[in-house]
Amino acid sequence: MLQNIGFPGLMLILVVVLVLFGPSKLPELGRAVGRTLHEFKSSARELVSDGKESADHIEPDDKRLDKAKA
Repeated sequence: MLQNIGFPGLMLILVVVLVLFGPSKLPELGRAVGRTLHEFKSSARELVSDGKESADHIEPDDKRLDKAKA
């Protein structure tokens, strides 16, 4: 789907963004994108760490069977 954009493609995208939003809105737009990426990363980390914690609390089937027999 998405091929390697390269330097000319990146420059074209930057020029289009500059024309659409203007130079005064670019810092605000950059901050918004940065905050969004930061929140996405932190949410992804929380999901991964929650998955690891719940996997740590699961006992293997053999131990549960031994406890049930006792």
